[in-house]
Amino acid sequence: MVATTGKSQLLIGNDCSGVINVSFAGALACIYTRKDRGKTGGNEDAAALIPCGEMAGVLAIADGLGGIAGGDKASSTAITVLANTVSRQCEPALLRDSILDSIEKANNTILEMGTGSATTIIVIEVNNRTIRSYHAGDSMALITGQRGKLKYQTIPHSPIGYALESGFMEQDEAMTHDERHIISNVVGSSDMRLELGPLIRLDTYDTLMLASDGLYDNLTIEEIINIIRCGPLDRCAHELVDLCDERMSNKTNSELCKPDDMTFILYRLK
Repeated sequence: MVATTGKSQLLIGNDCSGVINVSFAGALACIYTRKDRGKTGGNEDAAALIPCGEMAGVLAIADGLGGIAGGDKASSTAITVLANTVSRQCEPALLRDSILDSIEKANNTILEMGTGSATTIIVIEVNNRTIRSYHAGDSMALITGQRGKLKYQTIPHSPIGYALESGFMEQDEAMTHDERHIISNVVGSSDMRLELGPLIRLDTYDTLMLASDGLYDNLTIEEIINIIRCGPLDRCAHELVDLCDERMSNKTNSELCKPDDMTFILYRLK
């Protein structure tokens, strides 16, 4: 189901029929989500594009924890609370406070469910070419330049993520490690903490990507960057989907193969 509430606000809590292309916050955006094709349950990912004027807005992805009852409810709750809170306080100058308030409300709401469910979240505040990330868990954001320079990447809140960041582990080892899916910070926990990234000004042709682990567990960061750094944005999105589908079905004979729900948002200045 795709629901639209408010002016041009896009909330997605189920599979897309294809890549959705929209103009958003002075740029182009592509959004895609679908469940693991091999499972019978629903999509535990949810995503949103929340506009706040011509040059500002919020992009977000939440990934409900698999193996715990209500993962889809946790992710959709986090995204819905975020959208409702930001829409009520939609002036660009208020976005930071709106995002912080909404994640705190979502955390309390999920805890009050009493089901033990939880979700990761990655949120990007866009304000006149400047962005800031907010995240809990291992859903990721990165920025690449047109020539493939990695300008920014969030650090997953996990033992493997911290080992990568500190240089104790290489990416190849991390992507196949038995403990790569252990997460140390989630929305729906009494110990939840939201990490704020630095303010970053996007250059023309920079590409911002948000993604759940269904994408980057099957593609290396280098592969992702090589696909999204240049070319029509919708073509980049379709190439991500196609290659990830091949990996998940193991058609490429790569050792990277982790069937999962997959969600991503691409954003590039016009």
